[in-house]
Amino acid sequence: MRENSAAAVRESAREASDPPSYRLMTTSASVPTSATDSGYGYHRQAAADQAGYTVRFGWGLSGAAALAPHSDVMVVVDVITFSTAVVVAVERGCLVYPHPWDPESALALAERLGAQVAVSRSLVSVEQPYSLSPATLSRAPSGMSIVLPSPNGSAVSAAALRGRAVVVAGSLRNAFAVARFARRAGAVISVIAAGERWPDGSLDLALEDLIGAGAIIDGLRRRRRSPEASAAAAVFRQARKQGVRQVLRECASGREQRRRGYGEELEWAAALNVSELVPVLRDGAFQAAG
Repeated sequence: MRENSAAAVRESAREASDPPSYRLMTTSASVPTSATDSGYGYHRQAAADQAGYTVRFGWGLSGAAALAPHSDVMVVVDVITFSTAVVVAVERGCLVYPHPWDPESALALAERLGAQVAVSRSLVSVEQPYSLSPATLSRAPSGMSIVLPSPNGSAVSAAALRGRAVVVAGSLRNAFAVARFARRAGAVISVIAAGERWPDGSLDLALEDLIGAGAIIDGLRRRRRSPEASAAAAVFRQARKQGVRQVLRECASGREQRRRGYGEELEWAAALNVSELVPVLRDGAFQAAG
């Protein structure tokens, strides 16, 4: 069970507002760079053990860093709410620049790009109308550039760029569209559940991201899926039987969102296959595949 301190840290992290240069972050969530890094060798080996499968699954920064060099397509899934927000904004015709959690550098990047910067939900105002909330981004004008800080989805997006793969933002909203795109875009597809962070920086395996990743993997049935990928798909199918909206409302992240007054965001996150939009990370920004 999550303690209040954990929820507070996760919420402050989730309400990021800072820009991304695609140097990998040098925070407590930094991605180790070699198999000899402390605590990393086992996970790198575990990822390598999915060799031979054309659909693979991993968790967080380490999973992305391990799978990226061996993948043609990398799908980043952060359902509450980074990847959901990216889909909504790009569907509006926006360019979305993911950025690690650092308000000052995010603002600096936005100024260089002539872009808007998404702020903490609590700081949304007439002058700063955008945040990680999909509802705010649904009102963004077409053609706008937005710097979107996020502690999890943005970091995983950066790690996914370590290889030659096409990097895609996936969510429940566009799960089938992403699966269809991925089938055409490459032979080896890796789906990464971003997860959350505990106060000590360790990875929290967020159920909503597992479900979102599984929804995409479920659309890749004719590919050779690793046991890890097949398990994620099975979790999605079970959630669909129970009702995806209800599961997201009652999972730990959903309860946290509702407790903090952001329950309406779960409706945006839980909507299944309502979008045909596939955001691809190109030149530092997520934009519509084309």
